[in-house]
Parts: sequence; structure tokens; C-alpha cells
Amino acid sequence: MISGSSGGPDGGGTEFTAEGLEPVLQEACSTAGLDSRGAELLRLGSNAVYRLASLPVVVRIARDPSVRAEMERAVGVARWLETQDFPAMRVPASTAQPLVIAGRVITFWESVQEREEYATVAELADLLRRLHWFEEPESLGLPYFDPQAKVAASLEGLDGISDEDRTFLEERAARLAKEYDRLDFVLPFGMIHGDASIGNILRHRDGHPVLIDLDGFALAPREWDLIQTAMFYDRYRWHTKAEYAEFVHRYGFDLMNWPGYETLADLRELMMVAWLGHQVTTSDSAAAEFARRVRSLRTGEGRDEWGPF
Repeated sequence: MISGSSGGPDGGGTEFTAEGLEPVLQEACSTAGLDSRGAELLRLGSNAVYRLASLPVVVRIARDPSVRAEMERAVGVARWLETQDFPAMRVPASTAQPLVIAGRVITFWESVQEREEYATVAELADLLRRLHWFEEPESLGLPYFDPQAKVAASLEGLDGISDEDRTFLEERAARLAKEYDRLDFVLPFGMIHGDASIGNILRHRDGHPVLIDLDGFALAPREWDLIQTAMFYDRYRWHTKAEYAEFVHRYGFDLMNWPGYETLADLRELMMVAWLGHQVTTSDSAAAEFARRVRSLRTGEGRDEWGPF
């Protein structure tokens, strides 16, 4: 077993470390009829992600023990998308999941390829345009996306930040909630990926792009699935002008021309900052990036210095 960075204690029944999760991985694979020997730990963050050596299968162990319903929904989404021949992550057909072992929620996914290779923002636009044509089946039980509730949940439990920073973020969230309630969305309401960005589209081993991380699927204005690509270009320069222009051309709508763009970008940005705030006690680099981002929110400057995290 390859060790990764250590995690701290949390609500699960085991320490969220490579050593603490090893017996969980072994029991989960045994229950599913899979061989965990030689599994490689790819990352250890909100989830522990392992690639099995015996089969092209990825095992995902959630840090948060309360996500069982969310992961049940993600598995259901994956199976439904397969019936639509939509290029997304697949789940092994014969594996009953999710499993709950020692308080941890475990899911199994077919491996996209042996190395992590991202597709392009143009291909992301193609997949989103196709996804947004679907009528969501009632059988999936998709929730309504509530950004205000999501922000509030993200701001809870930020024990590692100063009271001053916490107050600042809470006041910003309250102001943005009022602005969001006044938005006039123009794209149709319906099924969204929920976290659509270049980080969630991988190149399959046969060459085609695949949408991953399906647990954020929800019902919402489709603008939510366009905001990250727009702000990654506009605010942080993580995409080039040409890349963003091609994204707009392929999807058929430029979110930056919509009057609500800044409010939506501010809300998504606040979610990003709050998520990072939960990592400050376990990562020096996360703490430094969190401080940089909060300083940018206060001053309105320096967003082009943000680093992907």
C-alpha cells in the first residue's frame, strides 16, 4: 500500500489516514469481490481515492460519514447516464454500493485511464451542452441546488481561522444572499453537474472526454454549470482568452454578458474560499492560499495570484 499525506480525526469510525483506512479498503474490496492487494493511494483529501492493481477500478472512501445518500444518488446518476450513452464515469455493474464500513462510505468506479489527463474546456462545453438537453428522470431524486445553504454549511466549523476572517466571510455571504435572490436567470432550469470545471473532465484511455465527480448533480439554473469556466478565465487567468472564446462558441452562451455574472462568480468564489478554510489546520500551503484569497476578497485585488487548489 502506498502511503499518502495524513488526515486528522473526523466523524468517521477510523482515522482518515493511509494507515487507518487500509483495513477499511481491504474489507470493502473483499465485500465487493475485489482484490485490494497492491492498491495505489492517489489522493487523500475530502475523499481517499485508490486505484486497484488487479482491475481498472477506483475506490473512493469519503471523509464525511454523512454523504451516504449523496453517494447513492451519484451511483444512480452514473447508471442513468450510461443508459443515455453519455460519456461520464461508470460504476461496475455487479457491485452493490455504496458500502458503509467502520463509519466510512465507499463507492467503486471504473478507472478512466492509468494516468490523470484532463480534457479541454472546449470539450467541457460540448458535454455540458449535451447534458443540459436532458430532461431529468424523477427516479434520480435530484435535489434543488441551494447555494445559500451550501455557503452556510461551508462556513460552519471553520475552527482554524480568525474570528475577524469568519465575521468577514459571514457578512459577505449575507450580502450575496440578498443579491442572489434578485437575479433573473435566462437559461432553462434543470439538471446540472454542479461542479463543472476543467478539473472534472478527464481524457479516457481511448481518447474521448469523460465527465467525473457526479455527486453534485442537482436541479438549478444552468448558469451554475458555466460560472467556473468564466471566472477561471476572467478572475484568475487559469484559462486563456482563446480557450474561453472556444468554450462560449461551443456551448452557445457567454455568461459574462449576463447581468448576474458578478454575483454568481462572487458566490462560487466564496464557496471556494470557505472550502479551503477547512484545510488550514492540516496544510501550510492551504493556510497560505486561504490568507491570500481572503486578502483578495477584502481588497478586490490580487486574484490573478490565486493558485489552483
